Amino acid sequence: MMDRMEAQIDRDAIAAMDMAGLPDAVPAPMMPSLQAAGRGAVSNPGVRFESRAASPFDDGWQTLSADVGELPRLETTLTRDSTRSAISWNTSPDIGFDRAVNPYRGCEHGCVYCYARPTHAYLGYSPGLDFETKLVFKPEVAELLEKELRKPGYVPRTLALGSNTDPYQPVERTLRLTRAVLEVLDRFNHPVGIVTKSSGVLRDLDILSSMAKRNLARVHISITTLDPHLARVMEPRAATPARRLHTIAELTRAGVPSGVLAAPMIPALNDAELEKILEASAKAGARHAGYVLLRLPLELRQMFEDWLHTHYPDRARHVLSLVRQTRGGDLNDPRFHHRFSGQGVYADLLARRFARAARQFGFDEVRAQLDCDRFAVPDRASAAQPGQMSLF
Repeated sequence: MMDRMEAQIDRDAIAAMDMAGLPDAVPAPMMPSLQAAGRGAVSNPGVRFESRAASPFDDGWQTLSADVGELPRLETTLTRDSTRSAISWNTSPDIGFDRAVNPYRGCEHGCVYCYARPTHAYLGYSPGLDFETKLVFKPEVAELLEKELRKPGYVPRTLALGSNTDPYQPVERTLRLTRAVLEVLDRFNHPVGIVTKSSGVLRDLDILSSMAKRNLARVHISITTLDPHLARVMEPRAATPARRLHTIAELTRAGVPSGVLAAPMIPALNDAELEKILEASAKAGARHAGYVLLRLPLELRQMFEDWLHTHYPDRARHVLSLVRQTRGGDLNDPRFHHRFSGQGVYADLLARRFARAARQFGFDEVRAQLDCDRFAVPDRASAAQPGQMSLF
């Protein structure tokens, strides 16, 4: 009798709790934001190749935030890359080049949307804050490149500089590895295409203008937004939008063919600026234009979601919903011919908008190919002492 009464009391208590709207279970704790001044990512996810993973744990006394505490200033560290090759090759049908040189791995610009972030996991680093604070550089990149260009049977085609991370990120001011690469390409008369969001490219205007006269150089400036506040939040250590437009103007004035990449376009965040970006770039002198729709491979999915909830919580769900509409219900579609442009109503509309704006602002001309016929291997004496005449 007492057992039945106690069971009835327990059921009544549970029913009362349900009616009161109390949760059935304690929600999983959320890791506090790791937002730091001058850095883009607000998290530092683990390396996907590691066998162990850490999860946030709260003991019920709201101590998780206290355990994380106030972050110390995140300094940039540099590690030498012992790789014995300079050129990386690809066979992707989505990319207009088959070879590239990247003097740096990781990028201090801190662009939260950067598709290259997941590659940092191959080095044992997190694609989050590690990507923008733990940089790896190739001190012998110019020498390695020259050896590869001298190999018998090498066939020249346009080499991309900055395909993975920006060749003119802040550390280039002191290391000058990108300039060293350009000096090699200049001596070999080898064509090069550069993509950057830094005005630092103007420091090499002497080399680039000389190469451009031989139809060997082209530079594209990436402009994601014209809003300086949004740019600072998305790309905290990159040049301001105004500075990037100025860079296009200076390149054009020096005779270096320049273009603009409105990339990436992020639904409900910067996509409304597409036409304005192309118009401003055309006025600055850009001759070619392109765009890429946001893609979020691997760790970037959660990282970008965390960033949205930190900086734009009012529109986070809407942004992510639109991204999913362009990626077949997911936040990324790795298939060739789809990953840069997406699919669906929103993606088709963005493509039509770009095509119309490109025609309106004069970007629909066919882009001329850089000259590969000038390529010639210099003799080693003149390569070592460019200004010295041959003894014989």
